[in-house]
Amino acid sequence: MQLSDTRAVVTGGVSGLGLAVARHLVRHGGKVALFDVNDEKGEAAMAELGDAQARYFKTDVSDEAGVAGNVAAAREFLGGLNATINCAGILGAGRVLGREGAMKLSQFQTTVMVNLVGSFNVAKAAAELMQHNEPGTDGERGVIVNTASVAAFEGQIGQAAYSASKGGVVGMTLPMARELARFGIRVMTVAPGVFWTPMVDGMPEEVQKSLAATIPYPSRLGRPEEFADLVGYILGNTYLNGETIRLDGATRLAPK
Repeated sequence: MQLSDTRAVVTGGVSGLGLAVARHLVRHGGKVALFDVNDEKGEAAMAELGDAQARYFKTDVSDEAGVAGNVAAAREFLGGLNATINCAGILGAGRVLGREGAMKLSQFQTTVMVNLVGSFNVAKAAAELMQHNEPGTDGERGVIVNTASVAAFEGQIGQAAYSASKGGVVGMTLPMARELARFGIRVMTVAPGVFWTPMVDGMPEEVQKSLAATIPYPSRLGRPEEFADLVGYILGNTYLNGETIRLDGATRLAPK
């Protein structure tokens, strides 16, 4: 897939990794539909990217009917749909047994609903439309790129919900890729390490420095543009399918 031909839904698309992906695609001639829940940032993203190339759709990724409707509307705006990049996510931090007692089940459920169920929800709605695309190189009709985390593999104390949700994203990558292969739809996942995002930007400077010091090389936080560049490469390389790629500077998370 040529980036100039990309017609993509990007969840979490008005900030952080999602916005970086949207910028990358638009800069290379693609068009994007930004799925998010922040109206103010949605308007700002459209103003930056241009109304002709980007449109914001207020979307709760865990709402099945809402996602199906917005994916269809996005395809109408884009003039087609051949890519979906799932970047929407929440931290859901909290200990199983905290100072005030056991974690509320609702907290665990909310984290899984946004990070895992939301990714599946958007992916399956997009795939339902992509299957009808005219085939391109190697019979390709579409690409789905999900976002996991290195916490899927080395979850820290306080990340039980988050790690479970991201581990689920990793776990569904291969079976979904195998199933959608007959339609010419590829499925990939990126597992980023510690990146500069709005969540990290709000942390104290000493915390940011300590995080950077844990990364072997380069000993710094990842840049959203680096994530976006990898997504762009995945879209363009038809032979990448059914795999999770770590993008983390060789970091391995410590217990805490």
